[in-house]
Amino acid sequence: MNDALGSPDFDFVLGCAREDAAAGWLALWGASTVIDEHTRVPSFDARIFDALHAAAGVAAEFPVGNAGLIHVYGYWFSEVPTPFGFKRDRWQQGDLARALGRPADAFHLARGADAEGPGSTPLQRVTDAALPHLRRPPQEARVGEAELRGSGADAVRCSRVVLVQCGDRDAAPALVYGIAPAERAETTAPLQLVTAFPFAGDADALLADFEAQPAPRWNAVVDP
Repeated sequence: MNDALGSPDFDFVLGCAREDAAAGWLALWGASTVIDEHTRVPSFDARIFDALHAAAGVAAEFPVGNAGLIHVYGYWFSEVPTPFGFKRDRWQQGDLARALGRPADAFHLARGADAEGPGSTPLQRVTDAALPHLRRPPQEARVGEAELRGSGADAVRCSRVVLVQCGDRDAAPALVYGIAPAERAETTAPLQLVTAFPFAGDADALLADFEAQPAPRWNAVVDP
């Protein structure tokens, strides 16, 4: 039995990672680095990184891997403080869940229920809550978009940040961020999640900078 508010149960997490991979949930997430853009150090070590990706059957080389495994699961094991607190706070404290219209404990490390039925994993619940806002932002959401261009003619990716508050309008909104795979031919690839967290900063400044200076953000990684 996992204690969501005590020490994270790594065996429980590895079991969830296997289930998420088998069900195709990890394919809805992009790539991320474990090295935080603010601290400049890994948020957790290679042992945890390797075990998560091995359990999910995802080929990855530290520090770059699947953003869902890193953010939703790996961050629970981070002991590195950031200017905004610990990485696990977003899942543990409930502000993000409430901003996405879910109960405060929806993203804890425990089995739960969501649109897919009982027994869901934390990553399933985060994906189910965040991805619709990323791909189809509600009318009241604040949205920024930018094209990320690589070195090849077909290496163009759409990136999007969405600020949405489905609960208390006076509380911090959820920031949901994602990047699409590189567009090829006439196909516009759907956005993949990279991260989500409660945002308490200046929304106008964030969105203006996001669109004026296109770049991978919040530890996202894209192919050159």
